[in-house]
Amino acid sequence: MNARALTVVQLLPELEVGGVEQGTLEIAEALVAAGHRAIVVSGGGRLVPALEAAGARHVQLPIGRKRLSSLGLIPRLRALFVAEAVDVVHARSRLPAWLGHLALRGMPAAQRPHWVTTVHGPYTVNRYSRIMARGERVIAISEFIRDYIVRAWPETPRAHIRMIPRGVSPQRFPWGYRPSAEWLARWAIEGPPTGRFILTLPARLTRWKGQLDFIAMMALLVEQGLPVHGLLVGGPHPRKREFETELKGRIAALGLSDHVQLLGQRSDMRELLAVSDVVYSLTREPEAFGRTTVEALSLGRPVIGFDHGGTAEILREVFPSGLVPVGDVAAAACLTAELLANCPPVPREQPFTLQRLQAETLAVYEELCQPPGTRRTPA
Repeated sequence: MNARALTVVQLLPELEVGGVEQGTLEIAEALVAAGHRAIVVSGGGRLVPALEAAGARHVQLPIGRKRLSSLGLIPRLRALFVAEAVDVVHARSRLPAWLGHLALRGMPAAQRPHWVTTVHGPYTVNRYSRIMARGERVIAISEFIRDYIVRAWPETPRAHIRMIPRGVSPQRFPWGYRPSAEWLARWAIEGPPTGRFILTLPARLTRWKGQLDFIAMMALLVEQGLPVHGLLVGGPHPRKREFETELKGRIAALGLSDHVQLLGQRSDMRELLAVSDVVYSLTREPEAFGRTTVEALSLGRPVIGFDHGGTAEILREVFPSGLVPVGDVAAAACLTAELLANCPPVPREQPFTLQRLQAETLAVYEELCQPPGTRRTPA
């Protein structure tokens, strides 16, 4: 047990699958493992069971709903902070951040928890987004995001910004990993025909994530006669399925129905990345970080990515051979052919680890809570 156990509340809209949600779960796990108390407030979602299994507590409140009635949640948040003697409130999204900030403003200074925010993306620069740069500590998930904070919110003290890149567990994504025989047997039935190179774009089905460019690249490779099979791994938002229909139509129109599969949301991403010959990040807008890029590289799989944002930072550090100009589908196709013929090795070691993410985030909490004082007792 840590000499001074902290109580940390994380605020986010929901606990569905995504980078923000996964990061919240990982920090909750680290807090519990270090002897601290972890509480997450969200509207719920698929990751709640995993959160609770890790020993954290989930409080379900619809703090991501953009409606006037959400202001009624401020007293409930304030009551939670007081009752649980919370040491740190960590906001990961704008509306939850505003609700949390207003809850803290109504508390006596002696009871007020410390305030941390994580900027997970380049928000529109306006007063609404400004809340994410007002933490006592403002965590940037990449150099790209740190530079964005400095440009967008120059009044934020540089000393308050901490650059903590996202990371993956090398134990969960070990270099050279091979799926189990049972998984491979299932994949032999549902996967591509034997003898094809597997090219994978793992991303939520959203227009800016690059699925249309991936399909266009596949058309070029098939036209060249290369034995390739493309996998689009990721599902659409339940209320935004039109783009999925558009992708299917585009695949059919280009005659790629036998060469490109839409696999939807999967729980076996590690296995799919492990059997891929090349993995892609083709976002038309810069990624704030690029978790699946790190996952693939950690497994030892080469990644081709557009040269901007967090993806470029990762590839420059780990696999610079994979960089291509933004939007250059022909360059991506050409590089794919080169890597399939002669791929340089992906390094076994890379700096974007889960252990680093967890240790540096907990260090931010502990830094704010020093020097140690008298521990408040929950009401």
